[in-house]
Amino acid sequence: AAAGAVLATLAIGWGAFVGFIFGTFLYGVGRAGGLQARFAAAEIRPTAQRAKAIGLLVFAGTVGAVGGPLLAGPSTEWALRAGFNEQIGPFVVAAAFFYLAFLLTFIFLRPDPMRVGQAVAAAEDAAAGTAGRPAREPRSVRAIFATQPVQLALASMMIGQLVMTLIMVITPLYMKQLGYATEQISWVIMAHTLGMFAFSSGTGWLIDRVGRVRMIVAGGILLAVSAVMAPLSTALAPLMAALFLLGLGWNFCFIAGSSLLSDSLAANERGRTQGTNDMLVALASGTGSLSTGTIFGLGGMALVSNVGLVIAGGLLLFAYWATRRHAPVPAAGD
Repeated sequence: AAAGAVLATLAIGWGAFVGFIFGTFLYGVGRAGGLQARFAAAEIRPTAQRAKAIGLLVFAGTVGAVGGPLLAGPSTEWALRAGFNEQIGPFVVAAAFFYLAFLLTFIFLRPDPMRVGQAVAAAEDAAAGTAGRPAREPRSVRAIFATQPVQLALASMMIGQLVMTLIMVITPLYMKQLGYATEQISWVIMAHTLGMFAFSSGTGWLIDRVGRVRMIVAGGILLAVSAVMAPLSTALAPLMAALFLLGLGWNFCFIAGSSLLSDSLAANERGRTQGTNDMLVALASGTGSLSTGTIFGLGGMALVSNVGLVIAGGLLLFAYWATRRHAPVPAAGD
């Protein structure tokens, strides 16, 4: 990610668009690796505490979600004072922070989380009386995604990401058409960001207490409620409330889904399955971003929200089908 930010910085200075695209590609690859940190945190905790660990990692993202935009202005001013293109500033700051993250991880992340996870798994096996049994052969990715718990976990994260992106991305344009100033739009987006990240630690604790599936259902309900609220009023406060609930619904779906996925995998299956999961979630996000403008053009915010409502309802129906029509989903707390 640091190398990508540096390359993007140089490309902006040189006016090389292709270089900028490649730099942002590397930037995205690094970010994808960073997303795996939540699963690493889950592996080093006992099963009953995994959601709390994932929640703490997502909560840490609050610092970046709030601090990043606050640094955009000063970094742009610095670039102008230094005689550079103003767009270089944020990428220089991003490169510096990514490099700092690399150093902190490389120097201080000891012992390796994989070894800690193996020790935790061995302790749980001993407590369950299964210690000493040979490890099962890892299943294929196709076989893993054919299982009910993994399907529900994936649906939770993909649908949460899709509905969130679908409504959130178009909201600034919608508010601009309503005559709101940029500052007021930023308040709504800040409320949304708080919903996404600020309560993550409590979300993880709650998931470990009440169960993964119940929290996925709660997340789906919040997504549906936010979709209903978004077009009902053009006043600022209801828009802030709708986008806050949208972020909170995503938070429930993302953390509960990540926890359920981690619970459903053997240690020798996690890396490739979790990577595939995040790729599919990213595709859902891209689908929401690319489609929301077209949907908005066809029917305005009401149509965007109705599409989001239908998709959120699909998650609730799938959760019902998975838990009532088939064997119960095995998850800590359920």
